[in-house]
Amino acid sequence: MAIHAMRSVRALTRLACGASLAALTISPVWAQEAAPAAEGVATEDEIIVTGFRASLDKALDQKRDSISAVDVIVAEDIAKFPDQNLAESLQRIPGISIQRDAGEGRAITVRGLGAQFTRVRLNGMETIATSTDGASANRDRAFDFNVFASELFTSLVVHKTASASLDEGSLGAVVDLNTGNPLGGKEGLTLVASAQARYNDLTKDVDPRLAGLIAWTNADRTFGVSASVAWSDYGTDELGNNTVRWAQAPFRSVDGVTCLSGSNFVANPSDGCIEVAEAFHPRIPRYGLVHHDRSRLGATASIQFEPSENTKISIDGLYSRFKETRDEYWGEVLLRSNERSIDLSNYTIDSNNNLIAADLDNVYVRTERYSRQSETEFYQLSGRVEQRLTDTLGVKLIAGFSKSQADIPIETTLAFDDRDATGYRFDYTNMKYPVLSFGPGIEDPTSFELAEFRDRPSYQTNKFKTFAADFDWEVADRFKLLGGGFYRQFDFDTVQFSRDSTYCAAFTCAPGTNGLPVTSDIADIFNLGDAGQPAGNTNAWVVPDLDAGTALIDLYNRPAILQEGQQRAVTEKTYGGWFMAEFETDLLGMRLTGNAGVRYAKTDQSSSGFASGTFVTVDRTYDDWLPSFNLNLHPTETLILRGAIAKVITRPTLGSLSPGGTVDQFNFRITSGNPFLDPYRATTFDLAAEWYFAPGAIASVALFAKDIESFPISTSLQGTYASSGLPLSLLTPGTPAYVAVVDGDDPNRQFEFRTTGNGPGANLKGVELSLQLPFSVFSDSLRHFGVLGNATFVKSDVDYTVAGPLAYNPVTNRLESQPAETYTQPLLGLAKRAWNATVYYDDGKFSIRTSAAWRSGYNDSTSGNNNIFEGYGSSFNVDASIRYQLTEQIELSVEGTNLTDDYRYRFNDIFAERNYENNHYGRTFLFGARVKI
Repeated sequence: MAIHAMRSVRALTRLACGASLAALTISPVWAQEAAPAAEGVATEDEIIVTGFRASLDKALDQKRDSISAVDVIVAEDIAKFPDQNLAESLQRIPGISIQRDAGEGRAITVRGLGAQFTRVRLNGMETIATSTDGASANRDRAFDFNVFASELFTSLVVHKTASASLDEGSLGAVVDLNTGNPLGGKEGLTLVASAQARYNDLTKDVDPRLAGLIAWTNADRTFGVSASVAWSDYGTDELGNNTVRWAQAPFRSVDGVTCLSGSNFVANPSDGCIEVAEAFHPRIPRYGLVHHDRSRLGATASIQFEPSENTKISIDGLYSRFKETRDEYWGEVLLRSNERSIDLSNYTIDSNNNLIAADLDNVYVRTERYSRQSETEFYQLSGRVEQRLTDTLGVKLIAGFSKSQADIPIETTLAFDDRDATGYRFDYTNMKYPVLSFGPGIEDPTSFELAEFRDRPSYQTNKFKTFAADFDWEVADRFKLLGGGFYRQFDFDTVQFSRDSTYCAAFTCAPGTNGLPVTSDIADIFNLGDAGQPAGNTNAWVVPDLDAGTALIDLYNRPAILQEGQQRAVTEKTYGGWFMAEFETDLLGMRLTGNAGVRYAKTDQSSSGFASGTFVTVDRTYDDWLPSFNLNLHPTETLILRGAIAKVITRPTLGSLSPGGTVDQFNFRITSGNPFLDPYRATTFDLAAEWYFAPGAIASVALFAKDIESFPISTSLQGTYASSGLPLSLLTPGTPAYVAVVDGDDPNRQFEFRTTGNGPGANLKGVELSLQLPFSVFSDSLRHFGVLGNATFVKSDVDYTVAGPLAYNPVTNRLESQPAETYTQPLLGLAKRAWNATVYYDDGKFSIRTSAAWRSGYNDSTSGNNNIFEGYGSSFNVDASIRYQLTEQIELSVEGTNLTDDYRYRFNDIFAERNYENNHYGRTFLFGARVKI
């Protein structure tokens, strides 16, 4: 059966089922309501602005009034933009870029700093929600915004400068996500229901998206309740090619010349063997499909009670469930670790020492099916009491709990192998769009054997408990003292199991075979579709039928073995207090506002993991005094000059704190943790000028610098597996490491040893430009038009120690590792340049907006296989929205995302920019209606 044609029927049925529930669902556009849905004339001279422009004005007012540097999005803005999740919404804030997964935003960077440097608070409490990305799960501090639907939230606030009252833990920003506020809505009952049909031009599916809200407030506006829900179910295709990095290795023969005797060269340098061995070749060149089936359900509930004008009680709850099935279909050649049995000819090496084209015989062809089922459940419950004790003294108590449970009960791979195929050729002359041409038999199941299977279930939990008590005391007119104490407990644990094996290790194989002969009963034919491949590429091949294959070998009843290196836990108990003065005065006739304070945080850290076969726990304690200062000078009513200085911290990544280590048996890499890593500690400096030159308008420039005093830094060394002192029992039969070390194919094979230590520090500096320009500035006849735009430029220098390319040693007659070198590069995850812009028209009845976002390339890792760094190329995304207010209650919409169908390009090596992967997700369109009562 043809795989790519199987999914075309399901969509309309799902949409019809979902639409029948639309009347019961709702979306929180209510929370920031200020006016009816269309413009009206209040007096002859006053025009009431509503919709998108009104939300921009509200956000701008909050920014202008804040003592610290913030940016804000309010609900009307979110609800009227093609935002699949919160990251899509945050992308429009100056200085924020997003990382996409399966075509939608997942994580954010702020002023060039990656997701691990940003802390997220939900209704005032720090939290972490994690999901999966690519072929792995997020097992770190980064917050996954794709877990939540944007419809659930009423406002997003990004704090870019620190203050003593703000939770510590961020070098980039603190992001506040706020849900329902029923007392902020209208009196009486509010109902809103919306439904959308989602169409993607790669999947050709039509999928449902429903959202809505119900809220009630009494006539005295002392009691209010609200509940909201959002649900979507959709599929996304990711089509493209992948190499799983590039590597160096000697081949058995080159142009008919035998190259090796054992592990040593036997040919002369002029014969091509050494030239080819020193060049970098793709490890696993392949085209394929990754199909994502995703379901997102979210719900919020809020109760607010004001028994008196001095007392306010709020209880908020949020639940979210994000489910995904990820299915992959690959046709590939395993050059990785099999080069010594491959005959190579007709090759081309380019100026970057890349083996970009060659014919291969006796080659290891593999077709692969991978499936991962994951589910993230998140819930949070919090309560807040605000009490005015006197006219000048108030207290606030907050307590709550959150939990994020990310489960992957199934992560399965089946592999069909043909280990002596002929007639294969790869050609990376066009590095992003190679030609991969297989020889005969690629569509014949009898050419293959079921050689290997894997299953790696894993489970991860994040928990937060928060207790805080704050006070504010108005000591005198325009002078306040504020302070408080807090306790937070964060618990993280993760565990992974394995059912990995070769078929022959688990069952009996006939002599001379490498697995179970394949028949059509356990095989399908896969057709590639539009992956950007050039003419001459092979576009169809045999793949395993996952259900039939796993049933045949009874995979899920096989014992799941604990992976010691992947079992780890971290508990952090943080407690302390803060004190801050907030003031307003005059300086030389100009208004001056600001705050100054200090925050103290003591952290008791407990890290657990396996070390040399024993589960150990390492405890440590550290504390930080974090002073901060924000100052704002108002030379005129329309100009604000801001300055801020603060000491800040970001705690180390969770994976690096484990006292144990992991062995990557496919990439020959051993990684060990360090529970004594210090936090990232930095002093931040901010200067900004904000010119509010017209109603609803701002032009601003912000300068920022971060002197990072301590910086955990990765180091990389080379050595044999024996030199690590690890037992051979950690290696799994059939993996490249097992074949090399245990089977004796190459017992002296070099492994990369990675660890993390406390580094010397780094510097970061940049500038952020922003413009919000309603065209009413130019003419009243243009008042419905406007533009938003911002750009960020960041520079940082960090010294990394990285092992570079192998080199031929004529004395030993082998390829050998060279001394690691130091490279000065930006922080990992930091893009030097980014901008986004929005052009809009909004007359209250009809609106249209187009938004574009661009981000420069950046390094993501120090890489492996002797490449020098790896990362992502630049990205450019265009989204658009058209809305029409049919009646006062009904609105129709058409929205589009990724309208340019931008490819995501990941590179290997900063100097050669070899193709790691290049794929696209297609354009997505949403057709919807909203009813408001």
